[in-house]
Amino acid sequence: MVGPTLEKVIEDDLELARLCVEGDERAWERFVREYRPILYRAADALDRTQGAREIADSLYAELYGIRAADGERKSLLRYYQGRSSLATWLRAVLVQRYVDRVRVQRKMEALPDEETPGRSEEPDPERTRYVTLVREALGRAVSALRARDRLRLGCYYVQELTLAETGRVMNESEATASRALARSRKAIRHEIERQLRVEARLSDRQIAECFASVADDPGPLDLKQVIYE
Repeated sequence: MVGPTLEKVIEDDLELARLCVEGDERAWERFVREYRPILYRAADALDRTQGAREIADSLYAELYGIRAADGERKSLLRYYQGRSSLATWLRAVLVQRYVDRVRVQRKMEALPDEETPGRSEEPDPERTRYVTLVREALGRAVSALRARDRLRLGCYYVQELTLAETGRVMNESEATASRALARSRKAIRHEIERQLRVEARLSDRQIAECFASVADDPGPLDLKQVIYE
């Protein structure tokens, strides 16, 4: 039995993307069901430690379009023009985001020929301070969330339930759980940045170094402690 042609696949993909951009709930649920596994497989191929999965998860906020300008929802899917299949386009977006993150992290690392001979192997006090600042800000940011949002975070990140399982616990669809988690992550990130900038009085460069420090080695950062303490 002959499967659908590439032209037919792209035609269907364009229609699905159009419906998602317009906010069709059924289309979004289908998108999550069919393309989340594709993004995860692509992420795991990029980084066997699952470091790229966070990027894949973060894409959902932009794909759904929770950011609003003048009251209008803007979805990243509006940039899909059908020059390839939707799966191929999503993989390309993921790879570019992953490459961008690697570049940022590398900028934070000292080049080998810039290291000082005889440099002490003692922990960098600034790095220790940055990790502490982020952990404390994270705790306050999570505590400020609604109890329902904290429960959802706990189900997905602490108990490691799937999106579908998390949705069942919360009595909501998988797509709704995905969007709610994306909003919570965005709110937490913005609140941490606000605290670092306003309360700790850090510069943009120092804030970037804070996030690079915890991304490289989170150390005492433990989401279980933050959510349940």
